[in-house]
Amino acid sequence: MFSQAGRRPQATATDAFSTPWLWEYMHHNLDGEWWRGRRPAWENIDIPLYSAGNWSGMGLHLRGNTEGFLRAASTRKKLRVHAGTHYHPFYSAEGRSDQLRFFDRWLKDEDTGIMDEPPVKLLVRKGGHGNYRWRFENEWPIARTQWTKLYLQPQSRGDIHGLGADAPKKAGSLSYSASGMSKAGVASASWSSTVLPGALPQLGVSFQTAPLKMDLEVTGPVVLVLWVWSTTEDMDVFATLRNIGPDGDDVFEVGQQGQPVPVAKGWLRASHRETDPELDLPFRPYHAHLRRQWLKPRETVRLEIEIWPTCMVFAKGHRIRLDVQPRDGVGSLPYTHYSADYNTGANAVFTGGDRASYLLLPVVPAA
Repeated sequence: MFSQAGRRPQATATDAFSTPWLWEYMHHNLDGEWWRGRRPAWENIDIPLYSAGNWSGMGLHLRGNTEGFLRAASTRKKLRVHAGTHYHPFYSAEGRSDQLRFFDRWLKDEDTGIMDEPPVKLLVRKGGHGNYRWRFENEWPIARTQWTKLYLQPQSRGDIHGLGADAPKKAGSLSYSASGMSKAGVASASWSSTVLPGALPQLGVSFQTAPLKMDLEVTGPVVLVLWVWSTTEDMDVFATLRNIGPDGDDVFEVGQQGQPVPVAKGWLRASHRETDPELDLPFRPYHAHLRRQWLKPRETVRLEIEIWPTCMVFAKGHRIRLDVQPRDGVGSLPYTHYSADYNTGANAVFTGGDRASYLLLPVVPAA
């Protein structure tokens, strides 16, 4: 990369102040003309397209893979989603074969048969590294999906609340600190207090199902609808979807950097809750990011939080757990965020009545 003046090589690290990137991101922190020239024009992409995503890439690339496949105008497109590290799947025999078959078809005009296969190829995860199998699908999201709501259900005992098919009839709310206290009794908004084990107690609120009576496959986009308030002008929501085994421990997957990761994650800043009605889909809210809608203290607002697409067969006897937190939760490294200065007050999540918060899951019935 070369600078405009002098044509000298320029550093490309995003945390290097020898480039203007950080300044540009902060200066253009809402959508607008500056970003319009830096994103793809999906309606103009009509060439053969092969989008290879990674379920474990929940903090970086995965949404671009599924969004690109969904919106690109090409009629000759394929979606493949694998799991594991950022590079191993591409060097496997199976991964190399798919890539070569696609390139040989469109660069050498060889009939490799790859375009005769269904357009979507998914690695169906069943909990734990290596416990998965490949499956073809005809579309994305999967047409036979049963969109299923699991409602947040407050419980009077225990730290973890319920998550189930029935919405509470009685309205209620669960409040939590946006900053938490360290072991020394000091409030902290530092991201390191979250990722360092034992630095802070569990922040936010958690919900989980009863032990599942049978295997349950969740494959596709996920939406979390929350009614919330905050004592401050804004509120960060970090949502983490987890697979809890019969022993009460997480069943982790292998992340892009080889680190343990949960099932899926999603984020939203409450002031950015406005969505674009032209791009909204029932299974994927599209946030406009054109303006900030600041909160008033204890003003109740509705958030539609996009949790990135995922695939997991939650085994019989396991539980689906949802964490709603004011900062990065379990399995966030190395893609962590710095907490904003307003994360020092109190937040609340509503449940039941006309403010029933829920998780919308893409349940795929057994074949």
